[in-house]
Amino acid sequence: MAAGVVLVHGAMHGSWCWEPTIPYLAGRVLAVDLPPASVRGGPGRHTRVPELETLTVDDFAQAVLAAVDRAALDRFVLVGHSLGGVTITDVATRVPDRVAHLVYVAATVPRDGESVLASVGLDAESARRIETAEPAPFSEAAARSMFANDFDEAQVEFLLARLGLETKLPTIAPVERARPPAEVAQTYIKLLRDETISPARQDGLIANLRAFGGDVTVVEIDAGHDVMISAPRELAAVINDVAAEALFHSSGNSSTSPA
Repeated sequence: MAAGVVLVHGAMHGSWCWEPTIPYLAGRVLAVDLPPASVRGGPGRHTRVPELETLTVDDFAQAVLAAVDRAALDRFVLVGHSLGGVTITDVATRVPDRVAHLVYVAATVPRDGESVLASVGLDAESARRIETAEPAPFSEAAARSMFANDFDEAQVEFLLARLGLETKLPTIAPVERARPPAEVAQTYIKLLRDETISPARQDGLIANLRAFGGDVTVVEIDAGHDVMISAPRELAAVINDVAAEALFHSSGNSSTSPA
């Protein structure tokens, strides 16, 4: 089996969001679509399927593991963007021996038993409104503000043509596996122009990660929330450095090469 980099998207996104970054990544790369696949870009991305109300982080983690098994990736660097943070943590708790490094890209890191919404500072009343509302597509204005504040117009069009709906439970339910394994090294990529999870809020999430006792490196990129679209070269450079060290120069993996 091979080693590689596994990319996990955030809310309302899909594997498509990594397309601008993948050409700059070295070695083998797998971008995963979390369930339900129908909302991860394409013509059905705004259709309210029943799974939007029932899928959990557990389902997300199982989907990632199934994807890496199909791709025959034995050991991998796991990269999670935004909401993808709770998914990559969950995966690492299940197979810590297979995860060479965790990379959190402006990603959610709740405390034990905390919800994702609470971890990013949403008050209880706002959380209840989200819990009772039907999933709905973002308006263009909201998408531009949250995700595209540092985009050019071509990048905005790319985003708006693919942005979909999102599941409820992964954001509102208390996170059961919030604590990554201390033995797995971690990097947090802090985005300095992020309008979705502010730099100050990211500092709180980094503090949560450090409180769990792991080895955390922080790297700053001067970009907005969807850095994989607006600054793909800069993001890829960080991931490549992590992967080179974690996969190809660490003890027991010096003979591994990308496939």
